[in-house]
Amino acid sequence: MKVRHYNIPIFIPELACPHQCVFCNQEKISGTDEAPKPEEISGIIDTWLSTIDTEISHVELAFFGGSFTGIPVNLQEEYLKEVLPYIESGEIKGIRLSTRPDYINQDILDLLKKYGVTSIELGAQSLDKFVLKMAGRGHSTEDVKIAAKLINENGFELGLQMMLGLPFDTKEKSIYTAKKIIELGAKTTRIYPTLVIDGTALGKQYKEGTYKAICLEDAIDWTKDIIMLFEDAKVTVLRTGLHPSEEFEDDKSLLAGPYHPSFKEMVMTEVWKDKLSNLMTDENDLRIFVNPSQVNFAVGYKAKNKTELLKTHNSVKVFGDDNLDKFDFYVGDNR
Repeated sequence: MKVRHYNIPIFIPELACPHQCVFCNQEKISGTDEAPKPEEISGIIDTWLSTIDTEISHVELAFFGGSFTGIPVNLQEEYLKEVLPYIESGEIKGIRLSTRPDYINQDILDLLKKYGVTSIELGAQSLDKFVLKMAGRGHSTEDVKIAAKLINENGFELGLQMMLGLPFDTKEKSIYTAKKIIELGAKTTRIYPTLVIDGTALGKQYKEGTYKAICLEDAIDWTKDIIMLFEDAKVTVLRTGLHPSEEFEDDKSLLAGPYHPSFKEMVMTEVWKDKLSNLMTDENDLRIFVNPSQVNFAVGYKAKNKTELLKTHNSVKVFGDDNLDKFDFYVGDNR
């Protein structure tokens, strides 16, 4: 039986972060402006667990939306203590959290290990020194390297998040960042195209004409090449693009940038377009077999890839084959 993975998300927006990155407005991004109190955590967990069959699921709790290890140590411990009974009972397998590279040291890691934290994601955003500086992150690329090394040495799963299209970013610089993330030993990553949110420094720059947002087409093009770099290096891409939000879809706060609720599907469509573009076959009725998780992507967003193949074939059908790896495929009858 296939095990399903679940994250129970706990958002702590803006908590403890003294820096205001040019792109950041956590209230708009996360949809909340107040962190839950430690005593509220068990209620949140119980609500989630009531909908999950923990016998056939791998459940983790995730502290996201802020810099967890930057809050006072006693408050960190209060949050973590609320989760510990669920880890001891086996209902929750571990804790994930996100933080800043300059909020990692050995004492912090010792505390996190004590309470069952298993995965630490760092907001690296860019490993190009100038892009990182212009993003107003307040930490250096060296901070990322030091923190990544410490996390790996202490046995945690390392995640490094990146952003595309920050001020002065280019496709080449983003690919460089992806390669450095691989070199630093990350096991997971998240790829976020930069959005221009009202009320941010980047929003001001955009209105003044000193920053031009990356367009949707370029964001898709950059991302599909970066995804394949991570795939080849066996780095798991946990997310591509931001979660759908009313703030973005109703023009409430989004000024510019490559936001689309189907961004990942559009990216994966282009990945499969590249893979299928050199398809050499004389078969008029085309039967393509892919891993079941890739069927929709191979067909394409709004059937884009299937429509293109129908220009040279009478019929096109895409089937799932559990024996195939993620990006493998074959053409013909089912083996």
